[in-house]
Amino acid sequence: MDKILIIEDEEKIARFIQLELIHEGYEVKIEGDGRSGLNTAVSENFSLILLDVMLPSLNGMEVLRRIRQDSQVPVIMLTAKDEITDKVMGLDLGADDYITKPFAIEELLARIRVSLKRNRSIKPKENIIKSSNITLNLDNYSVYYKDEKIELTKTEFEFLRYLMENEDIVLTRDKILDKVWGYDYLGDTNVVDVYVRYLRSKLDDKYNIKLIHTVRGVGYLFKNEDI
Repeated sequence: MDKILIIEDEEKIARFIQLELIHEGYEVKIEGDGRSGLNTAVSENFSLILLDVMLPSLNGMEVLRRIRQDSQVPVIMLTAKDEITDKVMGLDLGADDYITKPFAIEELLARIRVSLKRNRSIKPKENIIKSSNITLNLDNYSVYYKDEKIELTKTEFEFLRYLMENEDIVLTRDKILDKVWGYDYLGDTNVVDVYVRYLRSKLDDKYNIKLIHTVRGVGYLFKNEDI
């Protein structure tokens, strides 16, 4: 049985979500502030965390940042704000998804199913993936260029991993979307192009190398031209 942690200070909302999740067959635990939520998140095993942004004692962004220091558990942010900056910050810190209040419970349940399915589908084939000077460690989600560590979000890591596992193979946007974001992904399909820009800024542009190539009208290709 999947176990879900809700970190939400609005008791009525938390209880409503809890009852719906229990009805769907999940085991659920609630924490009402950021500090106790963080302590529970890092001391117990959960399949997924629903994390409110505006929390007493410790805000949701800081809770997420600290969770990501040790865990890659799927996290869906719950926020009353519809600001792009909040969404970008959450994704950059490692959130898997976000949903803005007020939301339909059916949409939240769908996003939970997608995140759980995606997380279960990502199974390491081997612990290390290496291509020339780029090294991915699948055990701790670390990435290095030579001896320099590269900070990537979980989604960026999985995207780069999929590209490197298929080196010299052209991958269509649909294939990338299905593999990295999941077949039932509900968001904008342009997210693939956005994350290509993120990876290029952290790899190609930073180190003056050419790794991620665009194949016009088809998709993307990882080809190591690091000399």
